[in-house]
Amino acid sequence: MHPADIKIQDYSYVLPDALIARYPLAERDSSQLLVYKQGHIATDCYQNISRHIPAGSMLVFNNTKVIHARILFTTDSGATVEVFCLEPFEEMSKAMSSQGYCVWSCMVGRAAKWKQKQLRKTVSGFSISAEMLSRTDSLFQIQFSWQPDTCSFTEILDKIGVLPIPPYLQRDSEAIDLERYQTIYAKAEGSVAAPTAGLHFTDQVMSALHANDVSCEEVTLHVGAGTFKPVKSRNHAGARNAC
Repeated sequence: MHPADIKIQDYSYVLPDALIARYPLAERDSSQLLVYKQGHIATDCYQNISRHIPAGSMLVFNNTKVIHARILFTTDSGATVEVFCLEPFEEMSKAMSSQGYCVWSCMVGRAAKWKQKQLRKTVSGFSISAEMLSRTDSLFQIQFSWQPDTCSFTEILDKIGVLPIPPYLQRDSEAIDLERYQTIYAKAEGSVAAPTAGLHFTDQVMSALHANDVSCEEVTLHVGAGTFKPVKSRNHAGARNAC
């Protein structure tokens, strides 16, 4: 079968709700590891991944860091409006370090409830305002301004924003997610979702890889909200062309 003929429905399967792990294991590297080698499939534990990677190999890690991208505002009428920061209108590192104001492309939950010019939120002496500048399809151009204006946008989000976690977990983010929904090597702020394959690596696993002569390099690839969105195309070709 040609890849272009693969239908999205071919990927459909039943996932019982009881099998969704809503919380991580106590130890990152205790997760199961699926091993495929020479046509044989086996399972192991992530702690042993270094045994399955040949000496002299190179692993490339995505060092992106998840930001507190969700801001929950309350309107004058008491309604809750969620502004989900997706992508800034300038380079990511510059936007995160900006002081006083910045402009982002956002998703807005319950946008119909946003009647006033600005939405405001204050937490522990830190405040942020959001003004809707324009809308294109499902995305909104939002200008943020905040006080103290000497704080960076990163600092404001850390104080006021909420860490986004996958919606299929069907729970609000909690204190445990601040650590566990980040990789141990997360550095460059900008993702709205974690590069989840890397969540299982620990310092012990990295040491075992180095001891086995496996080199480790890093790249930065920020993960956007598309990872949460359902695929709307009926076949592989349509999904590819939509990217």
